[in-house]
Amino acid sequence: MCELNVLQNLKIGVIGLGYVGLPLAVEFGSKYPTVGFDINQERILQLRNGFDITLETRAEDILLSTKLLFTSSSEDLKNCNVFIVTVPTPIDEFNKPDLSYLVKASTLVGELLKVGDIVIYESTVYPGCTEEDCVPVLEKVSKLKFNTDFFCGYSPERINPGDKERTLTKICKITSGSTPEIAEFVNTLYSSIITGGTYRAPSIKVAEAAKAIENAQRDINISFVNELALMFDRMGLDTSDVLEAAGTKWNFLNFKPGLVGGHCIGVDPYYLVYKAQSLGYTPQVISSGRLVNDAMGGFVAKKILKKLITNGLKLQFCKVLILGITFKENCPDIRNTKVVDIYHELKDFGLEVDVYDPWATPNDVKQEYGVTLTSTLNVDGYDGIIVAVAHEQFLELNLNDLKKDNQSVIFDLKSIFNRELVDMRL
Repeated sequence: MCELNVLQNLKIGVIGLGYVGLPLAVEFGSKYPTVGFDINQERILQLRNGFDITLETRAEDILLSTKLLFTSSSEDLKNCNVFIVTVPTPIDEFNKPDLSYLVKASTLVGELLKVGDIVIYESTVYPGCTEEDCVPVLEKVSKLKFNTDFFCGYSPERINPGDKERTLTKICKITSGSTPEIAEFVNTLYSSIITGGTYRAPSIKVAEAAKAIENAQRDINISFVNELALMFDRMGLDTSDVLEAAGTKWNFLNFKPGLVGGHCIGVDPYYLVYKAQSLGYTPQVISSGRLVNDAMGGFVAKKILKKLITNGLKLQFCKVLILGITFKENCPDIRNTKVVDIYHELKDFGLEVDVYDPWATPNDVKQEYGVTLTSTLNVDGYDGIIVAVAHEQFLELNLNDLKKDNQSVIFDLKSIFNRELVDMRL
């Protein structure tokens, strides 16, 4: 059985130092000996200097985490007895779960496992993944037996990039364990750093499912208002006007239409679909919601193309500005951004397209999507302007100064400007 019945004996290893792992390592590192591990050596060097490129963790918090060691060497993890895995779980080109990062992390941990150790997963997965996919890797590599020699827990991440109010310690954290004793230990461990409270799920599978449906629920709600936007566009109605009127009812859910990207909402529903299909059931609502949301980039591009043509402009001579490429406002996160769908659609029609985003890192955007960000706006103006992300800096722009002439079109996807200044809203 596990001997980690007191928190004083802990040495924690956090595997993966991205948006999820870094805040976790910093919090634990302020209380317990903690090793923050990442294979990206440049990332490790930056963190040792107190710099977080994601802008989620302040330099002073990193430097004050005095019991935290940043490393890219697995040797530094060998004395850890609790391992927390926070690696990405994306989807592949066919919208199937890509567990390669999870398998690699489990292999790494398996090589380090000792009798009595605990492995806690935070990566978002489908129900059953921890025990059916990760545990066999741990057993095979370590030659140890699950729930006899080592144990597992699952505590899904709830990081909201760019949100400075609902940070790691201030939100309720779901916890779970592979035995009742381990579940109690995992809950106690997280309770030592979480001020927002914890919720102990009855099993690892329940905790996995809870995380998956949180994002699927939001995805479905957004797909509903996106479908309304598609319908109302044909009716000549402004979707924002309709939603504002409907919102006067006390129990109306306040969702807005838009692009659905990011590491969670645009990805996690596919994990649920995959698991359900493997059991012989195809979820209709979740699947249709994904289809609607994934099509919104193409809809936006075609709508502005039609408006440009209506205004008498020749597409091959048009220049369009896209304001924003991150998946959400006021953060540098570009993971799974759907703004690139608009960009590629416009490029396919032969338009010249500038993308401007003061938050995004140009090298990351170029490497991930092949898009070169512009650092200066065209002084001659643009035929089309698309406000794709609601960065605060964009509100300081004079949209009229960015227009080439009176035939230019402004499409405000986020409805952040007065309607008198724009030609179209989503």
